[in-house]
Amino acid sequence: MVAKETGADPFDSPKALLDAVKAKRYAGLEDKRLGSVPVNFLSDLDITGGNSGSPVMDAQGKLVGLAFDGNWESVSSNWIFDPAMTRMIAVDSRYLRWIMTEVAPAPQLLKELGVR
Repeated sequence: MVAKETGADPFDSPKALLDAVKAKRYAGLEDKRLGSVPVNFLSDLDITGGNSGSPVMDAQGKLVGLAFDGNWESVSSNWIFDPAMTRMIAVDSRYLRWIMTEVAPAPQLLKELGVR
């Protein structure tokens, strides 16, 4: 987010987000390899129109993200799934938790969701 920050639409990040990154307030959610909180990830999962917001789970059934888009090449997977071409983009659950913890605190929502 910060690497693309321009201060102008569509790359105008909220001040609270920029301040949290500058202070490295990651609430223990950072990926050590990145040195910050991951925003999204790419997968070869099969999705279709209307799947935005669907949960993305790992092999243990743990929520790891929310689906929000697919690549143009994956449109054909509505008829024939092609794992070589199909890509799904998900927002990382750590980023969501970080936003609700450090950027736009939502402790009541986190509590209601049972997020630890």
